[in-house]
Amino acid sequence: MEIKWTVEDQEDENILLKNFLKKHHISKRVLTKVKYRGGSLKVNGRHVRVREELRRGDIVAMTIPQETGSENLSSSRTAINVLYEDEHYLFINKPSGVASVPSSVHPSHTIANRVKGYIEQNDYYHQTVHIVSRLDRDTSGVMIFAKHTLAHSFMDRLLKEKKIYKEYVAYVKGNLQKDHDLINQPIGREEGSIIKRRVDKAGKPSLTEYWIAGRFLEATKVNVQLHTGRTHQIRVHFAHLNHALLGDTLYGDQEESHLIGRQALHCSCIKFIHPFKHQKVIVQADLPEDMISLEQKIKDRLDV
Repeated sequence: MEIKWTVEDQEDENILLKNFLKKHHISKRVLTKVKYRGGSLKVNGRHVRVREELRRGDIVAMTIPQETGSENLSSSRTAINVLYEDEHYLFINKPSGVASVPSSVHPSHTIANRVKGYIEQNDYYHQTVHIVSRLDRDTSGVMIFAKHTLAHSFMDRLLKEKKIYKEYVAYVKGNLQKDHDLINQPIGREEGSIIKRRVDKAGKPSLTEYWIAGRFLEATKVNVQLHTGRTHQIRVHFAHLNHALLGDTLYGDQEESHLIGRQALHCSCIKFIHPFKHQKVIVQADLPEDMISLEQKIKDRLDV
């Protein structure tokens, strides 16, 4: 795959190639792969080094080397639900009950295994699975995969700059008082647990914003936007307000867990400016059947 730029700005006259590439967010990690794994850098069709001086009108071309699949990740031919795909990115609708990546508890049949199988079936040029975002095992919705190392690097930058907007739908216990609010509470690890998190003054800054989407006698439907990306952030923040997610037995909902067999949380939408096409992309995933059924149950039983 080849990426091209034209040197157009007056300030880029006589700029070193390495600084020009840095300006275009090409990381040292990407350049290392280009240099040592069969890629190339060219200016006006001529192979060059990163200390090449550029002139206005020069055409810079970077070839990304082919990426082979990891032997440590097995492939699964279980179908995936593709929401959006182009030559750089793959967005899928993750079902609940499936881990995002392999672990000692779930060594195979994860979403990553399925994506590897999808890549192999389609015989893509790049075979490496690049996971940009992941979801908890029992959370459903939009997940992002990059198709090559540069696409992954660009998405990581957007995440760090908080330019990827993630929206969730959740159902929580009780009646939230405010129609809209910001939950600004730091999150850290629960002492003695490798899984559970809690609000902790010594934890990492964490910001969650929500809007009421539906009110019931003993439950509330909320639309949620993450402004940070901590583990279990939405679950921890609402539990801290004494409004744990319905079905979330880890963070306090034991009574209503029979209504849905997992935490009632779904990543419904991701928005971003495409780093290659420079266009706004909106990827949406409809509510899954178990959450539609949950809403009907709480309407039938608890509607005010």
